[in-house]
Amino acid sequence: MMAFYQALGVIGYCSLIALIFWRGEAWFGRVPSFIAPFLMLTLLSTSAMICGLLVFAYPVKLYLRTKKYEQPIRIVLLTAAWLVAFSLLIMLGIGSWKR
Repeated sequence: MMAFYQALGVIGYCSLIALIFWRGEAWFGRVPSFIAPFLMLTLLSTSAMICGLLVFAYPVKLYLRTKKYEQPIRIVLLTAAWLVAFSLLIMLGIGSWKR
């Protein structure tokens, strides 16, 4: 169940970032040409860190507590599987909505 919640957290975070991309210009106005790439690279780095924490923090904590690697690896793989499932469901939803 933890893998489901981790994947849901990543999907929620990605949805928030997509909302900022979608409405960013209306909210913040036009950004000077140097600032836009700088902000994109900063957001990319921050997003990688946040998604990494969402996916790996609990499995690492579990490993450090139990010194067994089977369950943490299983959680990471199940999180990846849930992310694929969520992504496919979103694509199928968009595909059926467009028709």
